[in-house]
Parts: sequence; structure tokens; C-alpha cells
Amino acid sequence: MNNRYLILEDGSSYQGIGFGAPIIATGELAVETANFGYQESLTDQTNAGRILVFTTPIIGATGISAIDYESINPSVKGIVVNDLAIKIAGSNSFQDLDQFLREKNIPGIYQIDTRNIVKKFSTLDVQKASIMDTNDQHAIDQIKALVLPKNKVQNTSTVDAYAAPNIGKTIAIIDLGLKHSLLRELSLRKINSVVLPYNVSLEEILNLRPDGIIISNGPGKLESINVDLEEIIKALQSTIPIMGIGLGYLVLSKFLNLQINDLRPNYIGSNYPVLNTSNSEIWQTAMNIQQIASVPEITDNVSFSEQFIDLHQNYLAGYIWSDKRMIGVAFNPEGSPGNFDARLIFDIFLKMME
Repeated sequence: MNNRYLILEDGSSYQGIGFGAPIIATGELAVETANFGYQESLTDQTNAGRILVFTTPIIGATGISAIDYESINPSVKGIVVNDLAIKIAGSNSFQDLDQFLREKNIPGIYQIDTRNIVKKFSTLDVQKASIMDTNDQHAIDQIKALVLPKNKVQNTSTVDAYAAPNIGKTIAIIDLGLKHSLLRELSLRKINSVVLPYNVSLEEILNLRPDGIIISNGPGKLESINVDLEEIIKALQSTIPIMGIGLGYLVLSKFLNLQINDLRPNYIGSNYPVLNTSNSEIWQTAMNIQQIASVPEITDNVSFSEQFIDLHQNYLAGYIWSDKRMIGVAFNPEGSPGNFDARLIFDIFLKMME
């Protein structure tokens, strides 16, 4: 393990010790606030193209487990941590984090003052960064010249349709960068899932005769999706239940003409409370999202049965519209990492299919 540098496009740099793959990597810096579940964060396709900064003081003690992957081939560009556990606290069934990152060709850097980066991010817009071996003006110029990819969904969505079979009702999932824990939660409810590419056609969906549609979570903002899913929603609304999660929630919200706002800072973590206005329950939720909808005005022509209000900034974190058989949630009801308060959303969606 050698000295390496984390360099930001604003010219600031941090010296640390490298681990994982010894490559140079550049991406969008993002702060992950979850207190646990670093493997889930690393393998969540919503983090595609990002260099993740973990606020948890020490990472790596629990190793990598075969059952906690959110995707087999992670798309993160690198990770930044304050301290690294050299030895894992599990049995031989767990893989060492350093070894895992080397296998996946992902660099890491530790002994970084992550608190300073988090404080900086409270006032920053999107910030590009690199993990590299040198710290000079040429490195900063390279970072500034980098154009971040806008086709993240195309790169993370499945190319070919596949099934996660079970014996119950069938849900067609439009994959914008889904997490394996979504399939797990549906399987536990005996749902037969069919995962479809992001550019699936309406005809292909109808041929499956699904009982419900889920538009999954995924990376980037609405403009990351270079296909129009409005035709599918318009054709199926009120006849087949539709649920949007994360990026899928933004797709539904845009269809409903809700105002979409950029989040500063982005919500990436497991500590986001939301209020259900119909019963005053508060759920602690996991989110990984860059945009969010405003609470609708009376003139917005929507009549939600339930609304979930983000208690950090008073945005619309979710909604249920029973008459339209539609659910949209900015949070991840499956958690992973995060609390599982919102798992009830899956059961509400299943009842819509009855």
C-alpha cells in the first residue's frame, strides 16, 4: 500500500494510503452517509460512475458476503474512507475488502479526513475527483477536462430480459439499475419477476400479461434515461398497478407533471425520515437520489391517497394514488443498506394487484 492522492476539481487535494486496485480513477464524488452496509453501497448500480466517500469512521471489518451483493459487477469508480480494517471479523466465508476491490478493478484510499469533505459538500455542486499517484496542476487540469457520462442507465440496465421465477403473480420490472434486494423482497412475497431492459417496448410488456409494473431505481437524473417511458405509463395507468422507486419515482412524477427539484446535497444514505401524512407515522428510510418532487399544489390535478413528506427539506418523498393504481417513492423500500420501515410499500403494491 503506497501513498496516493484524492484530488478534487476545485483544486483541493488529500493525501492518503491506497488500497484496492492500483489504478487511476476519475468520477463524481458522492458522500455515503449510511452507518453500515458498505458492500450494498459499493454494489448499488445507482452509484455508477461515483467515487464514494464513506462517513462511517472505519470500513472493512465485516468483509464481503456472498449474499449482500446488489449487483455482481459494481460500477463505482473508487472509494474514500477515514480508516480501513486490515483484518475482517468474519469466517472464511467472507472476502477481504481490499482483495474484493482488486478483483473488481476499483481503487480505494484511506487515512483521509472525510469529515472535511462532508463539510465541503454542504456548499458544493457536483464535484469531479480522481484517485491518483501524483498531486500537481496537470492532474487538476485532467479532472476539469473530464466529461461525466450521461448514459448511466444505458450502461447499468440489463441488455437481455431475464426471470427471477416464483409461483405467484407476475411483475414486469423495467430495469434502470435495479438492486438485487428488490428481487429478494419480491421473491419473499412469492412474486414471479421478469426483468426487462430500460428501452423495453409497450408491446413486449403486454405480451407478458403482467399483474404489475415496477420502474426500478437507477443512477443519475431524469436526463440519464434516453428513452421516453411515458407511452408505457399512459397506456397502462389505472389498468395495471405501477410503482416507481428512486429514478423510477422521478419518471412517474414527471408523468404526473410534478415539479422536479435538484437536491443539494444529494440524498445518499440510510437516515432520511419521511412522514406519512395520512396517519402521522414516521419511517426512517434509505435514499439514493439526486432529484425530488415538490409537494403538489391543489391546482396540480393529483389526488393522492397517501403522501410521504421528506422531513429534511419538506419535499414529496413518496405518494400512493389508489384510484390510478400508482405508487412512487423516492426512498428504497427494500433498504439495503438502511432501515426496513418502508418494506410495507411492497405489501401495499401487492394489494393493488388483487
